[in-house]
Amino acid sequence: MKTPPMKRWMTFGWTAALCLTACLQSDMSFADEYYEVRTIVLGDKGDAAAVDQYLEKALIPALERQNIGPVGVFAPKANSETKEGSVFVIIPFTELGQMESSRAALAEDSEYQKAAADYLGRDAKSPPYSRISSELLTAMDCWPKTVVPDGTLENDERVYELRLYESANERLGDLKVEMFNAGEVPIFLDSGIQPIFIGQALVGPQMPSLTYLTVYKNEAAREKAWDAFRAHPDWKVLSKNPRYGGTVSRIDKFVLSAKPYSQM
Repeated sequence: MKTPPMKRWMTFGWTAALCLTACLQSDMSFADEYYEVRTIVLGDKGDAAAVDQYLEKALIPALERQNIGPVGVFAPKANSETKEGSVFVIIPFTELGQMESSRAALAEDSEYQKAAADYLGRDAKSPPYSRISSELLTAMDCWPKTVVPDGTLENDERVYELRLYESANERLGDLKVEMFNAGEVPIFLDSGIQPIFIGQALVGPQMPSLTYLTVYKNEAAREKAWDAFRAHPDWKVLSKNPRYGGTVSRIDKFVLSAKPYSQM
């Protein structure tokens, strides 16, 4: 598989060290990154090929021209617990205003407009999808930047998992974020769970919540990693801390495969 041209994301080793340091002490006033998690629901009459063509040939190259990326594009695996017929797009931004300026730049980008002409030119009777929903996340202290580990894109057997943890109220949601920052992520790493991004929702259909994406060498590695996490002695201590009791009221889990043109 050909590696996309953008090379500005960080290597795993450096970022793992950054994560462990940030989990212990952080004085950041603003997030290092923000994420749009865009869900394209194809529906019964959606055109998956048209959506792929638009993302691969129009949107992602245009975002690269804006120095935005890496952009991840995923679909639920056939044996996933989740609905098929959806496409997940992950877009990282370095600041909140970049999300708005990016949209304006697309409108002025002649290469984008040409590449997206067939997709954007459809009328109301032939839409390429049923609907799009998005959530906007802010990066968390313990994982402040997107990480795509070396060798990930070359591994055709890799598997991803996107999880959303919803809380019953804002206090409990903030406590779950605190729990991640207090030590949950180092347990991930020790168990073989490799995060790509972790973010707390600023805007979205399910709030308060946090969402994170992880990657594994294959399905067997994913199952082994989560078994190791549940059995990890540090997790047993952290999960029994009464301060964090009842912080998660709902978990949405999406087991995903990457599109061939995905940059994550």
